[in-house]
Amino acid sequence: MTGKIRDQILAVRDTGKTNMFDVNAVQVIADRMGLYELVVYLEDHRKEYANFILTGEGVEES
Repeated sequence: MTGKIRDQILAVRDTGKTNMFDVNAVQVIADRMGLYELVVYLEDHRKEYANFILTGEGVEES
């Protein structure tokens, strides 16, 4: 996970509009916010996403 994806996850979380474990709702909100990288990322990286939500870990250093 890149720092950009992390920032997009946090932007969706900060809206308070959904439970962050509702991945489909996260994708809809991200799409509405123009966070297209996150929408695509969630298609193939749900385990990594869940790990980040649970632990805050998994972001690549860059």
